Amino acid sequence: MSEHTNNGSSSPAIRMGKKLVGDGQPCYIVAEIGINHNGDIDLAKRLISVAVAAGCDAVKFQKRTIHVVYSQAELAKPRESPFGNTNGDLKRGLEFEAEEYEEIDRYCREVKMPWFASCWDEASVDVIARFDVPCFKVASASLTDDNLLRHTRAVGKPIILSTGMSTLDEIDRAVDVLGKEDLLILHACSTYPAYYEELNLRAMLTLKERYGVPVGYSGHETGLPSSVAAAVMGACMLERHITMDRSMWGSDHAASLEPNGISRLVRDVRLVERSMGDGVKRVLEREQPIIHKLRRVGAGRAN
Repeated sequence: MSEHTNNGSSSPAIRMGKKLVGDGQPCYIVAEIGINHNGDIDLAKRLISVAVAAGCDAVKFQKRTIHVVYSQAELAKPRESPFGNTNGDLKRGLEFEAEEYEEIDRYCREVKMPWFASCWDEASVDVIARFDVPCFKVASASLTDDNLLRHTRAVGKPIILSTGMSTLDEIDRAVDVLGKEDLLILHACSTYPAYYEELNLRAMLTLKERYGVPVGYSGHETGLPSSVAAAVMGACMLERHITMDRSMWGSDHAASLEPNGISRLVRDVRLVERSMGDGVKRVLEREQPIIHKLRRVGAGRAN
């Protein structure tokens, strides 16, 4: 038996800003803007406004120190983009610096939308730590980076750990490094866009049983049913990329939801939550007239 096996069925809720996230709480829905702002602060604000209109609980960005995260050989690879002809031109063009995040923070406070970021290196953690974000995200690609995990934990905020492209042994190690306090784990499939047969939503139950912390779902598929199903299965957090238009240039737009899609997702999850009830079977007052109308007169049960 793994040392991580959890014998309990529930996990403690985590406070993220003004909201609790965990079992028995409304699903915390995160609109991931990521790099879908295409390096344009005005587009970022439009996407934040989309999340506000949809009723999301938070928006998320990505922060990287380009020369730390990528090798010079990787940055020198040819790649056409509006920013130039190399992969480095693209990565640098898509990266927001502290000045842009100051504007994002100001705008999010104005529209009352919490925001946070997945930070891919220690310097990026330090940039985002200047702001009063409710939590930090560790991307699937960073799950095996022990130094980054320790640096992120040292900030003292709740951590969301995404587990795409990771084995259970690798997740075990990350959980050992981070500790379970104020830790939320997201099941994910790191393909863009993901195929439905790749999603393996039941793995959320495996993660919850193994680690005993709140578990959610980060989806990279194109549709809505699987994310709604994840909420039904008990995901305490849903994260989906958003875009103004899935046909825009950029690597993540095709795996994102457009404004109508994210609005429908929030609506459907909230309707599902209202529908779950308490499990007690009872006859409703509104059913009484239907009983009198539809049950056969005089048709009682035989003794």
